[in-house]
Amino acid sequence: MMRVVFRLLILPLLVATSVSAPAFAGGEFTVVTSTIDDMKAVFATVETADVIRARARIGGTLGKLTIDEGSRVKKGQVIATVGDPKLELRMNALKARIQSVESRRKLARTDLERAKKLYKSGTIPQSRLDQAETAQDVVEREYAALSADLSVISEQQGEGVVLAPADGRVIKVYVTEGSVLLPGEVVATIAAKGYILRLMLPERHARHIAEGDTVQIGGHGLAGDDGIGKVGHITQVYPELRQGRVVADVTAEGIGDYFVGERVSVYVSTGKRKTIVIPFGYTMLRYGLTFVRLKNGNEIVVQTGQKLANGVEILSGLNPGDVLVPADAK
Repeated sequence: MMRVVFRLLILPLLVATSVSAPAFAGGEFTVVTSTIDDMKAVFATVETADVIRARARIGGTLGKLTIDEGSRVKKGQVIATVGDPKLELRMNALKARIQSVESRRKLARTDLERAKKLYKSGTIPQSRLDQAETAQDVVEREYAALSADLSVISEQQGEGVVLAPADGRVIKVYVTEGSVLLPGEVVATIAAKGYILRLMLPERHARHIAEGDTVQIGGHGLAGDDGIGKVGHITQVYPELRQGRVVADVTAEGIGDYFVGERVSVYVSTGKRKTIVIPFGYTMLRYGLTFVRLKNGNEIVVQTGQKLANGVEILSGLNPGDVLVPADAK
């Protein structure tokens, strides 16, 4: 059986009226008709504003994972390390080759110094000196090339550290320690710019909402809330209808405390309507009924609606021009 929750009559809504309540003196209040926003209860889904993926830059085995779903991270924070044993082997091989070239470089320098001395004394011709200089140049260039290769491998090892690309909250972690990763594989997704509420309203309400409109946001819980939790603002209305619905984004402080994908009750204005609003303190609850007291002393039963910022809505029982006195008046 579908469970229906009626909330418009019991939840306090802060709705600004376009016509303020009339002033009254001596505690008396004259009933007038006011124009208020027609608030409708809809559901919004908590979603992330921007989702950024933290990826592995090299292939290898995941050695350490420092995050989990729900963790908050800072930009540049180390969230995982990826190691490739082949890189260590290649580095050791290059170091051995560099040591061999260093020995050849020392020998080439010694030969070049000896050739210079012999050339000055006229013992060897110019060609022998040129050969010694060329041999030293070859060894020096080979040494520089191997050193560059070693720097590349060292940089690749450094890229095994996976960093958080931005501040945010981890939504999902795709790997576990010991997993084998390929270059570019996703390690985790991070909600970078906090959370938003995504509304999907019927097409007939499209002309009534606009950027900057204020909405009332309910508290936690998928089955229902006990009251209005936060005030938010519509920051974007998408120009394209999706399956006959207009889509809008709402931002508010503290949405990060919700779960991603959680459905939250939201009250939005879908137009204007005329109604009677009286200030607080003019109603009395007796025997389960709500009464108001007229100036002539009579008490009549009224049906109250939603609570507003400047009073309570009266659905029936009063007419414009009626004069009320406070409930505690003697």
